[in-house]
Amino acid sequence: MIVEPLGTGLTRTWDMPEVLVDTNTDFQHLVIGRTAQGVSLFCDDDRQSTEFSQLTYHEALLVPALLLARTLDRVLVVGSSEGVVSQISVAAGASVVDHVDIDQRAVELCAEHLPYGYTSDELARAVAHDGPVRVHYADGWKFLEETQERYDVVLVDLPDERPEFAQHNRLYEEEFLTRCRSVLTEGGVVVCQAGCQTMWRNETLIRSWRRFNDVFGSTVYYGSDEHEWAFLFGLAESTPDTTARMLERLETLPYRPETIDADALRGNTIPPYSVRKAL
Repeated sequence: MIVEPLGTGLTRTWDMPEVLVDTNTDFQHLVIGRTAQGVSLFCDDDRQSTEFSQLTYHEALLVPALLLARTLDRVLVVGSSEGVVSQISVAAGASVVDHVDIDQRAVELCAEHLPYGYTSDELARAVAHDGPVRVHYADGWKFLEETQERYDVVLVDLPDERPEFAQHNRLYEEEFLTRCRSVLTEGGVVVCQAGCQTMWRNETLIRSWRRFNDVFGSTVYYGSDEHEWAFLFGLAESTPDTTARMLERLETLPYRPETIDADALRGNTIPPYSVRKAL
């Protein structure tokens, strides 16, 4: 059983009749087990993904960025241990996907036990840089500080920002977002998992909304209507009619989303009232 914290005075209990992995890596407590939503991944008691809903989550995270980016050849992924967004990026036409994750053991366990994302063989090839996906076991902060590469999409997918100290909190701050912006190609996009849109859990989303609007010329919101997470997309330049741009590109995107269509893009790109009024 996993008791997942949702906010002050709120928890969610996951029944787990079969535990596949229960371990402490160098960075987090990781559990993989079978729940009512299939094989599921938890880090520090927070649900990260489940077999049932992972595609809804990962498409909401990545597809708007694929539609907003002027070109789509090179993608940088920070976090996202399962590897699903790397696979979708390649299917969408990317020739290089640099996947940076600090927690090698977590990535390996995901490949070994999750029925989605990398297989162990795919991960081995990615670690050897044999193919379009290149896995780097490194600190995302340091990687961005040192890289000379430029990317059409920079995607940051981490556990939710914590109100208390956590080592990954710094990857939500303006300094890191500015570093992400600095490695973009012209017309590139930075995307982050930005928190939950419900009014009893939206503190991190509001903070992220303010930061994105401070760092980027244009900020696009996408809140999944079938999941509990919202995502922010930053473009360095001020860009008009971003929803129209996504709708037009959706028709020709090589990757065909299973959980997003034109009406989802129209309806889910309006931030909640409490987020809009926070600026």
